[in-house]
Amino acid sequence: MTGQKKQDGAGSASVGEVAGRDETNGRSRESNYWVRRKDEPSKEVNGSVGGDGVPYSEWDDSRMLVPSSLELGPGAVDRFVISKQIVRMQEPRKLTRDDLDERRIIYPESSNRQLVNRFRDLRTRLLEASGGNNFTLVVSGATSGAGSSFVALNLAAAFAFDQAKTAVIIDCNLRQPTLHSTLDIVPEHGLTDFLDDPDYDIARILYPTGIPRLRLIPAGSRREIPAEFFTSFRMKQFIQAVRRRYPDRFIILDTAPISESPDARILSELCDYAMLVVPHGKVTPGMAEEAAVAFHPEKFVGAVING
Repeated sequence: MTGQKKQDGAGSASVGEVAGRDETNGRSRESNYWVRRKDEPSKEVNGSVGGDGVPYSEWDDSRMLVPSSLELGPGAVDRFVISKQIVRMQEPRKLTRDDLDERRIIYPESSNRQLVNRFRDLRTRLLEASGGNNFTLVVSGATSGAGSSFVALNLAAAFAFDQAKTAVIIDCNLRQPTLHSTLDIVPEHGLTDFLDDPDYDIARILYPTGIPRLRLIPAGSRREIPAEFFTSFRMKQFIQAVRRRYPDRFIILDTAPISESPDARILSELCDYAMLVVPHGKVTPGMAEEAAVAFHPEKFVGAVING
């Protein structure tokens, strides 16, 4: 659970706990569940049905998420209409309960009520901080192996519990992306591909996850200098477009450890909030405080102890 933002600075923020696991996945599966490629033609010429027999307008919501949304101005999209479309969102495939349990991803009917309730509480605290509005949140580990991807993914899943809300998790750990593997997705395109090409269609990087109302934007082609992407105007434009175009969508950015890269700090300047994941028993209080003060105190909402 997240600590409340302290008035006297980020370093003294309180912390809570989430029972988690190590960042490393380590699984090897013989088959992937990945759906048809997005550039395959639909079965019907007029596009009413997608390649898997799923109505295109119901599962591919990317038509609502384009950079040109920046030109529309605030309030241009009807919130009621969007909420109705969220309810109708469908998945080309769904992860089963066994799949979710194996990956330690929460879902409303999970038998691990303690874990579910901790992420629900974390979600509630963040909603209170935002006044109920949608927001962008950077999640970063205090050190390698802190479990930030585990926390980020489950927090996004918790927001997707609500049938009137949807979430996007963006893998911004360009050096060691893991979210696509956890979700058994084989992406052909990702964030860096979009940032590289001004004419790139955002629909090509928005992937269904198998979890209702939750989408993934994978990292894309690996880059040795991700800061060049994250400091670009196009990245700023991208964040604004994702948030503005879908007012009921919550955006979670999973980043490299703050102790190993400036990426989380750079991205937090573009986002509303920043959260730190501290591995239980693996760092000293001084190390955790040093990691926390790397974020702007007005953006830092607290730390989560994961262990």
